[in-house]
Amino acid sequence: MSATRALILAAGRGQRMRPLTDTCPKPLLPVRGKPLLDWWIAALARAGVRELVVNTAWLGDQIHAHLASVQQPTVHFSDEGADFGHALETAGGIARALPRLAPHAGDVFWAVAGDIFAPDFEFAPAAVQAFIASSKLAHLWLVPNPPQHPDGDFWLAPDSWVHAQPQPGAQPLTFAAIGLYRRALFELPWSDIPAGNRAGTSAPLAPLLRKAMAAGQVSGEPYPGFWADAGTPERLAALNQSCRSTI
Repeated sequence: MSATRALILAAGRGQRMRPLTDTCPKPLLPVRGKPLLDWWIAALARAGVRELVVNTAWLGDQIHAHLASVQQPTVHFSDEGADFGHALETAGGIARALPRLAPHAGDVFWAVAGDIFAPDFEFAPAAVQAFIASSKLAHLWLVPNPPQHPDGDFWLAPDSWVHAQPQPGAQPLTFAAIGLYRRALFELPWSDIPAGNRAGTSAPLAPLLRKAMAAGQVSGEPYPGFWADAGTPERLAALNQSCRSTI
């Protein structure tokens, strides 16, 4: 078994990145001469992911046009902007894409934020196999807390469990916005948004993850490679000046 489907989250407005995102969606901003989105497309294609869902809203037509010529993986769009007039946040967006992203019970899939830069990340089949064997609902990659987020998001314990609250021996880290997920996390009793989210319910992912963490259903691991959240025009400029691509 392998995760042959993935979701790139690309619907956000990118308020902190204004004025750059007034005319360009954040995932199309260039890092080292290539749009952020293209780094993920290349990595997913190398890993053998066959089907990709990209959710869009703000300036989504630009993303559609940019990806029109991509042949591998096959790209499908979940156009939240056209369907509802706004982005549905992360959990709402995943629920909207779920029928194509994970059509069968037990399916697993990758999901990443389109505005994150992690050029060395590998969508490794071995990670998928370990996740499937674990029966966990989610597996997250976490990074050292960046200056703009010093307190982190979650706590990673030595046993690889991820906790929403401080734990003895656990390390506070920042969610890298890269994860493996099981379809069941987005179904009852964990989520009450029906698959397909036809009502267009907006919902963040963090509360859902915290609920699963409280039940011991989320694992994780540190990501040691280069990782950056461009975030603001200043951070994007610094990233373009300092980072070195490996692709």
